[in-house]
Amino acid sequence: MSIVQADLYPSRQHNHPRWQDRLDPIAWRKDAPDSPLTEQQLSRFERDGFLIIENLFSAEEVAVFKAELQRMSKDPKVLEAPTAIREPDSGALRSVFAIHRDNPLFARVARDERTAGLVRHLLDGDIYVHQSRLNLKPGFKGKEFYWHSDFETWHTEDGLPRMRTISCSILLTDNHPWNGPLMLIPGSHRHFISCVGQTPENHYQQSLRRQEFGIPDEDSLTRLVERYGIEQATGPAGSVVLFDCNTIHGSGSNIAPSPRSNLFFVYNHIDNRPEAPFDGMPPRPDFVAERGPVEPLDIGPQHYRESP
Repeated sequence: MSIVQADLYPSRQHNHPRWQDRLDPIAWRKDAPDSPLTEQQLSRFERDGFLIIENLFSAEEVAVFKAELQRMSKDPKVLEAPTAIREPDSGALRSVFAIHRDNPLFARVARDERTAGLVRHLLDGDIYVHQSRLNLKPGFKGKEFYWHSDFETWHTEDGLPRMRTISCSILLTDNHPWNGPLMLIPGSHRHFISCVGQTPENHYQQSLRRQEFGIPDEDSLTRLVERYGIEQATGPAGSVVLFDCNTIHGSGSNIAPSPRSNLFFVYNHIDNRPEAPFDGMPPRPDFVAERGPVEPLDIGPQHYRESP
Protein backbone atom coordinates (compact mmCIF):
# COMPACT_ATOMS: atom_id res chain seq x y z
CA MET A 1 0.00 0.00 0.00
CA SER A 2 1.54 3.30 -1.12
CA ILE A 3 1.70 6.27 1.21
CA VAL A 4 0.23 9.50 -0.13
CA GLN A 5 2.81 12.28 0.15
CA ALA A 6 1.82 15.54 1.81
CA ASP A 7 1.86 18.53 -0.51
CA LEU A 8 4.75 20.54 0.94
CA TYR A 9 4.80 23.00 -1.96
CA PRO A 10 1.18 23.82 -2.90
CA SER A 11 0.70 25.72 -6.15
CA ARG A 12 -2.15 26.61 -8.53
CA GLN A 13 -4.55 26.32 -5.59
CA HIS A 14 -5.10 29.96 -4.63
CA ASN A 15 -6.13 33.14 -6.40
CA HIS A 16 -2.92 34.98 -5.49
CA PRO A 17 0.78 33.99 -5.40
CA ARG A 18 2.39 32.79 -2.19
CA TRP A 19 6.05 32.67 -1.20
CA GLN A 20 7.53 30.07 1.10
CA ASP A 21 11.06 29.14 2.08
CA ARG A 22 12.59 26.04 0.64
CA LEU A 23 12.14 23.01 2.92
CA ASP A 24 14.78 20.78 1.32
CA PRO A 25 18.59 20.88 1.21
CA ILE A 26 20.27 22.34 -1.85
CA ALA A 27 23.30 20.06 -1.86
CA TRP A 28 22.24 16.88 -0.08
CA ARG A 29 25.86 15.87 0.46
CA LYS A 30 28.54 18.40 1.33
CA ASP A 31 31.57 17.37 3.34
CA ALA A 32 33.10 14.35 1.65
CA PRO A 33 36.77 13.57 0.93
CA ASP A 34 35.84 11.95 -2.39
CA SER A 35 33.78 14.89 -3.71
CA PRO A 36 34.04 15.38 -7.49
CA LEU A 37 33.37 19.08 -6.89
CA THR A 38 35.77 21.62 -5.45
CA GLU A 39 34.78 23.59 -2.35
CA GLN A 40 34.35 26.65 -4.55
CA GLN A 41 32.07 24.81 -6.99
CA LEU A 42 29.93 23.43 -4.20
CA SER A 43 29.70 26.86 -2.57
CA ARG A 44 28.61 28.45 -5.84
CA PHE A 45 25.95 25.81 -6.43
CA GLU A 46 24.60 26.30 -2.93
CA ARG A 47 24.63 30.09 -3.26
CA ASP A 48 23.37 30.53 -6.81
CA GLY A 49 21.38 27.36 -7.51
CA PHE A 50 23.45 26.62 -10.61
CA LEU A 51 27.00 25.93 -11.72
CA ILE A 52 28.70 26.41 -15.11
CA ILE A 53 31.65 24.14 -15.90
CA GLU A 54 33.39 25.08 -19.13
CA ASN A 55 34.86 22.62 -21.65
CA LEU A 56 33.84 19.47 -19.77
CA PHE A 57 33.37 17.69 -23.11
CA SER A 58 35.95 17.91 -25.89
CA ALA A 59 35.40 19.39 -29.34
CA GLU A 60 35.67 15.87 -30.78
CA GLU A 61 32.91 14.60 -28.50
CA VAL A 62 30.69 17.57 -29.26
CA ALA A 63 31.16 16.86 -32.99
CA VAL A 64 29.84 13.32 -32.45
CA PHE A 65 26.80 14.67 -30.59
CA LYS A 66 26.08 17.30 -33.25
CA ALA A 67 26.34 14.76 -36.06
CA GLU A 68 23.67 12.70 -34.31
CA LEU A 69 21.57 15.83 -33.82
CA GLN A 70 21.71 16.51 -37.56
CA ARG A 71 20.76 12.92 -38.36
CA MET A 72 17.79 13.00 -35.98
CA SER A 73 16.55 16.34 -37.30
CA LYS A 74 16.15 14.76 -40.77
CA ASP A 75 14.80 11.36 -39.70
CA PRO A 76 11.08 11.08 -40.55
CA LYS A 77 10.53 8.60 -37.70
CA VAL A 78 11.91 11.11 -35.22
CA LEU A 79 10.01 14.05 -36.69
CA GLU A 80 6.67 12.23 -36.75
CA ALA A 81 6.91 10.83 -33.21
CA PRO A 82 4.98 12.44 -30.32
CA THR A 83 8.34 13.11 -28.64
CA ALA A 84 9.17 15.72 -31.32
CA ILE A 85 8.04 19.22 -30.28
CA ARG A 86 7.71 22.07 -32.77
CA GLU A 87 8.13 25.82 -32.41
CA PRO A 88 4.73 27.47 -31.83
CA ASP A 89 4.88 29.77 -34.87
CA SER A 90 7.40 28.56 -37.43
CA GLY A 91 6.91 24.82 -36.92
CA ALA A 92 10.67 24.34 -36.74
CA LEU A 93 11.86 21.45 -34.58
CA ARG A 94 12.20 22.71 -30.99
CA SER A 95 12.88 19.61 -28.87
CA VAL A 96 13.08 15.83 -29.02
CA PHE A 97 12.20 14.12 -25.74
CA ALA A 98 13.17 10.76 -24.22
CA ILE A 99 16.58 10.67 -25.87
CA HIS A 100 17.97 8.58 -23.00
CA ARG A 101 15.49 5.82 -23.91
CA ASP A 102 15.26 6.10 -27.69
CA ASN A 103 18.82 6.91 -28.74
CA PRO A 104 21.78 4.60 -27.95
CA LEU A 105 24.36 7.38 -28.12
CA PHE A 106 22.51 9.75 -25.83
CA ALA A 107 21.68 6.90 -23.46
CA ARG A 108 25.43 6.64 -22.94
CA VAL A 109 25.76 10.38 -22.44
CA ALA A 110 23.10 10.18 -19.72
CA ARG A 111 25.37 7.77 -17.79
CA ASP A 112 28.58 9.79 -18.18
CA GLU A 113 30.32 10.09 -14.82
CA ARG A 114 31.56 13.60 -15.64
CA THR A 115 27.98 14.89 -15.33
CA ALA A 116 25.79 12.20 -13.77
CA GLY A 117 28.51 11.53 -11.21
CA LEU A 118 28.40 15.15 -10.06
CA VAL A 119 24.64 15.00 -9.68
CA ARG A 120 24.74 11.69 -7.82
CA HIS A 121 27.09 13.31 -5.34
CA LEU A 122 24.99 16.46 -4.93
CA LEU A 123 21.80 14.45 -4.42
CA ASP A 124 23.61 11.95 -2.15
CA GLY A 125 22.56 8.64 -3.63
CA ASP A 126 21.31 6.71 -6.61
CA ILE A 127 19.68 8.67 -9.42
CA TYR A 128 17.70 8.02 -12.58
CA VAL A 129 16.65 10.13 -15.57
CA HIS A 130 13.28 11.77 -14.92
CA GLN A 131 13.30 13.56 -18.27
CA SER A 132 15.67 14.02 -21.20
CA ARG A 133 15.57 15.96 -24.40
CA LEU A 134 17.52 17.44 -27.25
CA ASN A 135 16.88 21.19 -27.45
CA LEU A 136 17.30 23.19 -30.62
CA LYS A 137 16.98 26.95 -30.85
CA PRO A 138 17.52 27.62 -34.55
CA GLY A 139 18.83 30.95 -35.74
CA PHE A 140 16.10 33.53 -36.45
CA LYS A 141 13.30 31.06 -35.55
CA GLY A 142 14.01 29.91 -31.98
CA LYS A 143 11.37 31.36 -29.65
CA GLU A 144 11.60 32.39 -26.02
CA PHE A 145 10.68 30.25 -23.02
CA TYR A 146 9.23 32.30 -20.18
CA TRP A 147 10.51 32.43 -16.60
CA HIS A 148 9.60 29.38 -14.53
CA SER A 149 10.72 26.92 -11.87
CA ASP A 150 10.93 23.40 -13.25
CA PHE A 151 10.08 22.03 -9.83
CA GLU A 152 6.77 23.90 -9.75
CA THR A 153 5.73 21.99 -12.88
CA TRP A 154 7.29 18.66 -11.94
CA HIS A 155 5.73 18.82 -8.47
CA THR A 156 2.30 20.03 -9.57
CA GLU A 157 1.87 18.15 -12.86
CA ASP A 158 4.11 15.10 -12.28
CA GLY A 159 3.94 14.60 -8.51
CA LEU A 160 7.63 14.90 -7.62
CA PRO A 161 7.42 15.27 -3.82
CA ARG A 162 10.68 17.04 -2.92
CA MET A 163 13.37 19.29 -4.37
CA ARG A 164 15.86 16.50 -4.95
CA THR A 165 16.29 16.89 -8.69
CA ILE A 166 19.01 18.54 -10.78
CA SER A 167 19.12 19.40 -14.48
CA CYS A 168 22.20 19.07 -16.65
CA SER A 169 22.54 21.00 -19.91
CA ILE A 170 25.42 20.05 -22.21
CA LEU A 171 26.09 22.87 -24.67
CA LEU A 172 26.47 21.69 -28.26
CA THR A 173 27.00 25.18 -29.65
CA ASP A 174 28.69 28.28 -28.33
CA ASN A 175 26.24 30.15 -26.12
CA HIS A 176 26.51 33.89 -26.66
CA PRO A 177 24.53 36.71 -25.08
CA TRP A 178 22.90 37.30 -28.48
CA ASN A 179 21.57 33.82 -29.43
CA GLY A 180 19.00 33.27 -26.69
CA PRO A 181 21.07 31.66 -23.92
CA LEU A 182 19.66 30.29 -20.70
CA MET A 183 19.07 33.04 -18.14
CA LEU A 184 18.87 32.28 -14.42
CA ILE A 185 18.02 34.23 -11.28
CA PRO A 186 20.76 33.28 -8.77
CA GLY A 187 19.37 32.67 -5.29
CA SER A 188 15.81 32.13 -6.48
CA HIS A 189 16.09 28.43 -5.64
CA ARG A 190 15.74 29.29 -1.96
CA HIS A 191 12.12 30.38 -2.38
CA PHE A 192 9.12 28.46 -3.68
CA ILE A 193 6.62 30.74 -5.41
CA SER A 194 3.18 29.28 -5.95
CA CYS A 195 1.49 30.08 -9.24
CA VAL A 196 -2.07 31.09 -10.00
CA GLY A 197 -4.44 29.30 -12.36
CA GLN A 198 -5.77 25.75 -12.51
CA THR A 199 -3.85 23.40 -14.79
CA PRO A 200 -5.70 22.98 -18.12
CA GLU A 201 -6.41 19.49 -19.42
CA ASN A 202 -3.51 18.05 -21.43
CA HIS A 203 -1.50 21.12 -20.54
CA TYR A 204 1.78 19.53 -21.66
CA GLN A 205 0.74 19.69 -25.31
CA GLN A 206 0.90 23.49 -25.14
CA SER A 207 3.42 24.06 -22.37
CA LEU A 208 6.24 22.21 -24.14
CA ARG A 209 5.92 24.77 -26.93
CA ARG A 210 4.94 27.89 -24.99
CA GLN A 211 4.25 27.83 -21.25
CA GLU A 212 1.41 30.05 -19.98
CA PHE A 213 0.43 28.26 -16.75
CA GLY A 214 2.81 27.48 -13.90
CA ILE A 215 4.77 30.69 -14.39
CA PRO A 216 5.55 33.19 -11.62
CA ASP A 217 3.65 36.47 -11.46
CA GLU A 218 5.38 39.65 -12.60
CA ASP A 219 5.49 41.16 -9.10
CA SER A 220 7.30 38.12 -7.70
CA LEU A 221 9.73 38.09 -10.64
CA THR A 222 10.44 41.78 -10.13
CA ARG A 223 11.17 41.24 -6.44
CA LEU A 224 13.47 38.32 -7.23
CA VAL A 225 15.42 40.20 -9.88
CA GLU A 226 15.73 43.29 -7.69
CA ARG A 227 17.13 41.09 -4.93
CA TYR A 228 19.36 38.72 -6.92
CA GLY A 229 19.77 39.97 -10.50
CA ILE A 230 19.93 37.88 -13.69
CA GLU A 231 22.85 35.87 -15.05
CA GLN A 232 23.33 34.34 -18.48
CA ALA A 233 24.69 30.82 -18.95
CA THR A 234 27.12 31.62 -21.74
CA GLY A 235 30.12 29.54 -22.68
CA PRO A 236 31.77 27.48 -25.41
CA ALA A 237 30.38 24.25 -26.81
CA GLY A 238 31.23 21.33 -24.55
CA SER A 239 30.46 23.29 -21.40
CA VAL A 240 27.89 22.07 -18.88
CA VAL A 241 25.28 23.92 -16.83
CA LEU A 242 24.01 22.19 -13.69
CA PHE A 243 21.03 23.83 -12.04
CA ASP A 244 18.74 23.08 -9.14
CA CYS A 245 15.17 22.12 -9.98
CA ASN A 246 13.76 25.23 -8.24
CA THR A 247 16.04 27.84 -9.82
CA ILE A 248 13.92 30.34 -11.76
CA HIS A 249 15.13 30.44 -15.37
CA GLY A 250 14.06 31.21 -18.92
CA SER A 251 15.45 32.25 -22.27
CA GLY A 252 14.79 34.88 -24.91
CA SER A 253 14.14 34.39 -28.60
CA ASN A 254 17.08 33.76 -30.90
CA ILE A 255 17.00 36.48 -33.55
CA ALA A 256 20.67 35.93 -34.43
CA PRO A 257 21.92 33.63 -37.20
CA SER A 258 23.77 31.44 -34.69
CA PRO A 259 21.74 28.39 -33.56
CA ARG A 260 21.81 27.25 -29.93
CA SER A 261 21.41 23.58 -29.13
CA ASN A 262 22.01 21.41 -26.08
CA LEU A 263 21.49 17.98 -24.56
CA PHE A 264 19.29 18.15 -21.47
CA PHE A 265 19.10 15.49 -18.76
CA VAL A 266 16.99 15.78 -15.61
CA TYR A 267 18.32 13.57 -12.81
CA ASN A 268 16.07 12.66 -9.90
CA HIS A 269 16.96 10.81 -6.70
CA ILE A 270 15.63 7.25 -6.71
CA ASP A 271 13.67 7.94 -3.49
CA ASN A 272 11.94 10.99 -5.00
CA ARG A 273 9.92 9.23 -7.68
CA PRO A 274 6.62 10.77 -8.76
CA GLU A 275 3.41 10.23 -6.83
CA ALA A 276 -0.01 11.31 -8.11
CA PRO A 277 0.16 14.83 -9.59
CA PHE A 278 -0.61 17.42 -6.95
CA ASP A 279 -2.95 19.35 -9.27
CA GLY A 280 -5.33 16.39 -9.44
CA MET A 281 -4.97 16.05 -13.21
CA PRO A 282 -3.99 12.83 -15.04
CA PRO A 283 -0.21 12.25 -15.22
CA ARG A 284 1.74 13.58 -18.16
CA PRO A 285 3.11 11.02 -20.67
CA ASP A 286 6.19 9.01 -19.71
CA PHE A 287 8.31 10.70 -22.36
CA VAL A 288 7.85 13.96 -20.43
CA ALA A 289 8.07 12.51 -16.92
CA GLU A 290 9.35 9.00 -16.26
CA ARG A 291 6.76 7.18 -14.11
CA GLY A 292 7.46 3.51 -14.68
CA PRO A 293 9.73 1.26 -12.62
CA VAL A 294 13.28 2.61 -12.66
CA GLU A 295 16.69 1.25 -11.79
CA PRO A 296 19.58 3.34 -10.48
CA LEU A 297 21.61 4.78 -13.33
CA ASP A 298 24.74 2.80 -14.17
CA ILE A 299 27.23 5.67 -14.11
CA GLY A 300 30.74 5.33 -15.48
CA PRO A 301 33.29 6.63 -17.99
CA GLN A 302 32.06 6.97 -21.54
CA HIS A 303 33.89 7.35 -24.84
CA TYR A 304 32.33 8.72 -28.01
CA ARG A 305 34.89 8.42 -30.75
CA GLU A 306 33.35 5.29 -32.16
CA SER A 307 29.75 4.51 -33.04
CA PRO A 308 27.57 3.43 -30.08
